Amino acid sequence: MNIADQVALVTGSNRGIGRQFVLELLERGVRKVYATARRPESLGFDDSRVVPLRLDLLDHESVAAAAATARDVTLLVNNAGIATGAPLVTGDLAEVRREMDTHFWGTLEVIREFAPVLAVNGGGAIVNVLSALSWFASPGTGSYAAAKAAEWNMTNGVRLELSAQGTLVQGVLLGAADTDISAGYDGPKIDPRDVPRRSLDGLAAGSIEVIVDDWTAMVKASLAEDPAPFYTQITELLGAN
Repeated sequence: MNIADQVALVTGSNRGIGRQFVLELLERGVRKVYATARRPESLGFDDSRVVPLRLDLLDHESVAAAAATARDVTLLVNNAGIATGAPLVTGDLAEVRREMDTHFWGTLEVIREFAPVLAVNGGGAIVNVLSALSWFASPGTGSYAAAKAAEWNMTNGVRLELSAQGTLVQGVLLGAADTDISAGYDGPKIDPRDVPRRSLDGLAAGSIEVIVDDWTAMVKASLAEDPAPFYTQITELLGAN
């Protein structure tokens, strides 16, 4: 995929990794990028190739309207997300559901609306920004981790279903990045700019999965082993931080 030939849409473009995706796409010469947010007036990009667009993952009408407007999209980046911190057992169940509604159902709805658009435009690609927490949980991340695990395997399922129309579906996995959503985490954080750089390099190579950092690579490698030592290590790391 040549990024300079693409028309992209990025969800959650107002800050963090989503904003970095927009900036990296512009730097690589993208034709146009629809930068979406619940409040598009907050975006503030100074480039004529950026088209602000409202999109709220929990609002079906806004998702459908975005797909009806952005009929030329060839690259969809699903980045928007939340982190409520709600415990699975004792937390507010409405907040637990909001995590799943956002990361799984909301992202899936965006894909379902834009899949026909991508098909008409030659197939294109979808990037889902996931997390190392798709593969494990730590204290305070139960709801987020469960939702990201669902989104990760949804990404695999969507990839199979859309292969016939020529759509490449990429999952991007990372540990903590230095963004607002990780503000309360005291451990090491990667530069959020690394995420779009690695993802877009992966698209150029046709990669269906991109592991951004060493931490995430370690988590993935641990899945083939007994989980007990891994969770002991997680407990020790969290205690040190």
